[in-house]
Amino acid sequence: MSIIDPSKTPKRFYAHSTDRSDRSDWQPLNSHLTSVAKLASEFAETFDAAGLAHIAGLLHDLGKYTEEVQRRIAGENIRVEHAIQGAQQAIKYYGEKLGTLLAYIIAGHHAGLPNGRDSETRSSLKERLARSNVPELLPAWQTEVPLPEQCPLPQGFKIHPDSALRMFQLAFLTRMLYSCIVDADFLDTEAHYDTAENRPSLRDSGPPLAALQVKLNEKLSGFKTDSDVNRLRAHILRHVREQAALPPGLFSLTVPTGGGKTLTSLAFALDHALKYGLKRIIYVIPFTSIIEQNAAEFRKAFGELGETAVLEHHSTFDDDKLKDQNSRDKLRRATENWDRPVVVTTAVQFFESLFADRSSRCRKLHNIAGSVIILDEAQTLPVKLLRPCVAAIDELARNYRCSIVLCTATQPALQANEGNPAEGFTNGLANVRELAPEPKNLYRQLERVHITHIGEQDDSALAERLRKNPQVLCIVNNRRHARALFEAICKEPGARHLSTFMCARHRSQILDAVRDDLKHGQPCRLISTSLIEAGVDVDFPYVLRAEAGLDSIAQAAGRCNREGRNARDDSLVHIFSTSDWSPPAELVQFAQAMRLTLGRTDNPLSLDAINAYFREVYWQKGDEALDARNILGLIKDGGFDGIPFETVAAKFRMIDNVQHPIIVPFKAGGEEESPVKVLLQKLHFVESPNAIARALQRYTVQVPESVFRALRDAGAVQPVEEQRFGEQFMVLVNEDLYDDHVGLSWGNPTFVEAEKTVW
Repeated sequence: MSIIDPSKTPKRFYAHSTDRSDRSDWQPLNSHLTSVAKLASEFAETFDAAGLAHIAGLLHDLGKYTEEVQRRIAGENIRVEHAIQGAQQAIKYYGEKLGTLLAYIIAGHHAGLPNGRDSETRSSLKERLARSNVPELLPAWQTEVPLPEQCPLPQGFKIHPDSALRMFQLAFLTRMLYSCIVDADFLDTEAHYDTAENRPSLRDSGPPLAALQVKLNEKLSGFKTDSDVNRLRAHILRHVREQAALPPGLFSLTVPTGGGKTLTSLAFALDHALKYGLKRIIYVIPFTSIIEQNAAEFRKAFGELGETAVLEHHSTFDDDKLKDQNSRDKLRRATENWDRPVVVTTAVQFFESLFADRSSRCRKLHNIAGSVIILDEAQTLPVKLLRPCVAAIDELARNYRCSIVLCTATQPALQANEGNPAEGFTNGLANVRELAPEPKNLYRQLERVHITHIGEQDDSALAERLRKNPQVLCIVNNRRHARALFEAICKEPGARHLSTFMCARHRSQILDAVRDDLKHGQPCRLISTSLIEAGVDVDFPYVLRAEAGLDSIAQAAGRCNREGRNARDDSLVHIFSTSDWSPPAELVQFAQAMRLTLGRTDNPLSLDAINAYFREVYWQKGDEALDARNILGLIKDGGFDGIPFETVAAKFRMIDNVQHPIIVPFKAGGEEESPVKVLLQKLHFVESPNAIARALQRYTVQVPESVFRALRDAGAVQPVEEQRFGEQFMVLVNEDLYDDHVGLSWGNPTFVEAEKTVW
């Protein structure tokens, strides 16, 4: 505890400083606190928590009312704490419950939300509050920062009927308020320095939703109804848009693959958002392999507004395709807090952020509130985290003014059964309204394929089928199997291979060639991993699919006779088993449930069959396996003073294996030199690598830790500017290991051993 020396007491307190010695452009502390409080409360108005956010904003930098912090702001090189004092005052003024929730936010506004009691890598809130070496607050704060006497609760907050989820709700609220504070803090600080340094702000929110609706209507007005399938798509679109007046909440859009879900869901989202004053549309996609396709479709639909309206936030976004440098800079800023009318992101980014503890991941959360959220391919949510994901979906709709659309051809059985809870999903979704017109009839009308299980097929039998059929898609469960089959038929006309060991630009080139061959009736024999199943627009007359879950079978079927040009009985989807390639244990259970479902129905893609399949999967797993990391249990058991924010963030990982990006020098047809080499050369001369890093993402391949280390040890990959960037830019220097047909190749014996563990 410091001893206050009146001679050293500052006459004026500052939040941020510049190089000016007269301090004329330094930011007064009370100005910063009130600005952050005002901005944070505006953010929190969406979920009726403006009062709580206002108090947290006033207190977040209270520790700067100390001699030591003011000396640091003035330039002294000293380490000093400034986040604990406000947390202590929150508990003093507002009690052990609400005050503690505010204390998490204030104490963690730089370092991240801490655990309440049991610390992990960072000190817990309890440890921080008990520190004895915290600089003492100077009394000036009490006149400069008038605190409200009471801490108002959110108005209209709907408490979950199951008491087991009420602590989850409070943890969720705390994280949302934390988002308001850290974003307001960043924005106010940024605005101050923009003014001090006389530079223009790069912040704007993009075009209004109403303008985007006009553009989308123009696009949809040219929709062709020149076939039975297109007429049905037009009917679905009209019906779904008519449902936009329904009150906000939970929705499902259950349309068979090829029924036009993407633009239909976007049209509904725009109409619904404008009807109820919602702020933005967030499109959540399961796989990075298709996210660019959907974002490009949205941009095209919005015409000239698309460039600034649509924000992509994922690992492979290449913003160099945007024409205007100013637009690129603004979109990079927008990834920090999702301040754009349309956000296209991955399920990993979306859900991991909802359970995150760091300011960089949480900053955008308040901009999720008051949005229309489209969960594309909702059935792909990871089973091991399904219950916490469902709890988050329910809470966003319950208390954060979100409308959420579960958009898929194979709806997972996530709904509660109020009449018979034993038959519903535990704490499942209630009052989910279907948007599609009579889904059962749609499935009958869009039934375009004949599905048959053809038993066990070894690789020689599969290769023979691939040779006999000039246009065929074969989907298998792992990359090694895909490569082995490709090598068996690689000399056949139109033989191609697709896997995630190809960089994004390479995959795009392969798919463009596939579509061109299919369109012109040329031979096209494509062997792929499951990456092709989610939203990739290809149309084969014959599809082979290795055993998997029924949802995967349905997605594979969506690549067959997609446009309905051929007779159903001539459009074959053949499921097969294989003893040559053992699937992972997780897939065995899904395949078993799929076989059980096939044995009980003549129509495996009917809604009843799909519902029965998911109920079988969830029954086999049991409730504990649907929250395998015990996320909900940890939060419930923590109590007010023990919410384990840091532990939950560490445990909530949708992808288990650590992946490392490797930059490959891919060269598309017609290019004399790979663009990668030019970009890497620029790295030697730039201060900030962010723009180059984004451009390089189109040329990266994600590999597991074991594969990465094998390549590193063999000298096949090397870092660029390692002293400055560490292992951020790891480049494949042995170009012989990247094959034009199969992507990253495992010719090195050490690499072969590592690759045996990869599926």
